[in-house]
Amino acid sequence: MILSWAAGPLFKEALAFCGRAQMHRTYIYIDGFNLYYRSLKGTRYKWLDLMRLFKGLLNNHNDIQKIKYFTARVKPEYSDPGKPHRQDAYLRAIQTCPQVEVFYGHFLSHPVSARLVNPINGQKFAEVIKTEEKGSDVNIAVNILNDAWLNLYDCAIIVSNDSDLAEAMRLVKLHHPQKILGLITPTGNANGKSFASKQLSQYADFQKNIRTANIAASQFTDVIDGTTIAKPKGWY
Repeated sequence: MILSWAAGPLFKEALAFCGRAQMHRTYIYIDGFNLYYRSLKGTRYKWLDLMRLFKGLLNNHNDIQKIKYFTARVKPEYSDPGKPHRQDAYLRAIQTCPQVEVFYGHFLSHPVSARLVNPINGQKFAEVIKTEEKGSDVNIAVNILNDAWLNLYDCAIIVSNDSDLAEAMRLVKLHHPQKILGLITPTGNANGKSFASKQLSQYADFQKNIRTANIAASQFTDVIDGTTIAKPKGWY
């Protein structure tokens, strides 16, 4: 009787079940400006579908439950007054995916003294306005840690090359060693060669790169289905 059961469909089904990879609740943390400047700026692929991108990069056992996108609202510039409108269109587009949540930092502008490449009449320094995005790195670090303590994920994916996030990753591995940390590095070249931060890589269980082919294959339709949200004209 035992042999008969072992040869039957119930035994085969049990074997198939035991052979399945365990599903990992996966949270993705995206440094929006790092992704933009390293992988998207200067390309035709800014209309990026985040869920489609990461489904293509990750394994089937990664159950993507949340994509947290960290950015700051840009302001119009004299040379580019339409910049905020393009950003707004993209933020509305990515939020049509129920898993996507957007977190905002802010920009700070202040005068700094900078050394001139070519001194003018003996003047070696000049005051310039420096604009910096503030808050995203802190917001990402806090969310990675807080979500680990709340046990919201089995696997956290960090999409950035900012070494400031290394301490948050270290603390997750120290206090939650069962958690899986993945590092997905935005790259600025077609072959996707990695220039990942060593400070981040040392705490990652695995690392992948975002290649041009990945983003090219992960674009939204020109008009988001069921909406009037359209790809900005300057992004064609």
